[in-house]
Amino acid sequence: MELKKISKHFGRFMGWLGLSSSALAVKFIPSSLLYAFARKMSWLGFRIAAKQRKIALESLSIAFGKEKTPEELERIAKDCFTFMAKSALELLFLMDRPELLKKRVDFDGKDNLDNALAKGNGAILVSAHFGNFPLLMARLALCGYKIAGIMRPMHDERVEKTFLAKRNKLGVRTIYSQPRIACVNETIEALRDNSVVFIPIDQNFGSGGVYVEFFGQKAATATGPVVLAQRTRASLIPCFIVRQPDDTHKIIFEPAIELIGSGDPQETVVANIQMLTGIIERYIREYPAEWGWIHRRWKSKPGSQA
Repeated sequence: MELKKISKHFGRFMGWLGLSSSALAVKFIPSSLLYAFARKMSWLGFRIAAKQRKIALESLSIAFGKEKTPEELERIAKDCFTFMAKSALELLFLMDRPELLKKRVDFDGKDNLDNALAKGNGAILVSAHFGNFPLLMARLALCGYKIAGIMRPMHDERVEKTFLAKRNKLGVRTIYSQPRIACVNETIEALRDNSVVFIPIDQNFGSGGVYVEFFGQKAATATGPVVLAQRTRASLIPCFIVRQPDDTHKIIFEPAIELIGSGDPQETVVANIQMLTGIIERYIREYPAEWGWIHRRWKSKPGSQA
């Protein structure tokens, strides 16, 4: 147990060291070499981060094991590490250069968001830990939207403080997922102020969510977007940011969805969360390297307390 604790602290220290080194590097690296540096970092990370590499390959096997070869799964895992390295460097580089950030992140379907906000009840962007999603929120803030994101704090407080400061500077409001009551109250407050609230629902939610199909396996999933939409009449808009071949980004806003009705309140929530999870799966299937495979999405099992 003590060894596990030491290993965890060491891993977090190495993460902080990597972040600090990268923050220093982006001050001197020309923008033209930023992504080449990211590829070198990802090559090294894929070899050093054995635990994360193992989780990624296991998760990919659960999702695509019957559809893709081991070689294809390893290629997606490597690309995922590359995209994560690129995203980390982009955050350090672009969030301090808002005008450049604007140029590198474009929109597709923004009318869907504007039409929803015109109703005055706020908008819930239902999404995932997919692509460089912090850039999505930053780009909306730079356009003048009132934007908040529901987030779990990072394990390392130093890393959390670094990115919290950057979000605050750009006008992105952070709503922490815990404590739960405070999270719900802050989110309702934001929606009643006709704000945009970004809610990812792609991570294991333990005993507090509902189980829906995700890549053919039952996955514990948060119900927040549906419950909040029912309470506030906010529009639900699936939204994703996708990396382009030239390493620019496109934010895609799908049309607002109509909730599926049912006589039973619990069945209504489950049906709608299943629908939203299906949309997330569709994007992951189309852009598999964009998703965070280093998370144990199927850790909780129906009937368990974890």
